[in-house]
Amino acid sequence: MLKTAAEARNHLLASLPENEYAQLQPFLKDMPLKQGTVLAEQGEVIDQVYFPHSGMVSIVVVLSEGEKSVETATVGREGAVGAIAGLGDRKSSARAIVQVEGSGSRISARHLQATVKQSPLLRDFIVRYQEMLLHQAQQSTACNALHEARPRLCRWLLQTRDRLDTDVVALTQEFLAQMLGVRRTTVTELARGLQSKGFVRYKRGKIEILDRPGLEDCACECYQALRHQADYYFPRSS
Repeated sequence: MLKTAAEARNHLLASLPENEYAQLQPFLKDMPLKQGTVLAEQGEVIDQVYFPHSGMVSIVVVLSEGEKSVETATVGREGAVGAIAGLGDRKSSARAIVQVEGSGSRISARHLQATVKQSPLLRDFIVRYQEMLLHQAQQSTACNALHEARPRLCRWLLQTRDRLDTDVVALTQEFLAQMLGVRRTTVTELARGLQSKGFVRYKRGKIEILDRPGLEDCACECYQALRHQADYYFPRSS
């Protein structure tokens, strides 16, 4: 059974041998990923697993009865949201919310678990992916604690661009402020500063990357560290 073009855009699904993918395919349901949609809630049982084809999902830890949150990782077409539920019943340790809209496929946790029991390779993929997410969370924790907002914004924009097929990123000030842990007015100042250097073009709700090398020079070291970690766990095909 051949993979559909949409499902093949998710790297985890595309990496599976055809016979193992064929076991998942009947249970995968296409869906839009609309900005602001909560795919998993912190503390709740994971009953659906999501494989993005495009767009990006933020993994955020919610504090103080929902009034404060911090982003610890992001998920795009390279991975999945809630994949750990393929190893058995699990509760979500964080909230997963669509940051950049796109599309994806979802599968029930019980169907994924049934397939994992018959597929050591899929189980290995899930374990390795969870290890990568853990390292991403550790790197993000250090980044949020030690680096200033501007290089963190550059790192985040580069990470987002790596997952998209366009240099134009649709983002609200509110989302960016939550991600950086700053005021919305600070987001405007940071974006305008990058625009004045010619790195981006900023309009309300949209950031267009104009100078990627310049943005990489401005980003903190965490961007390259995260790329190296991703390549270690899931090397890109030549």
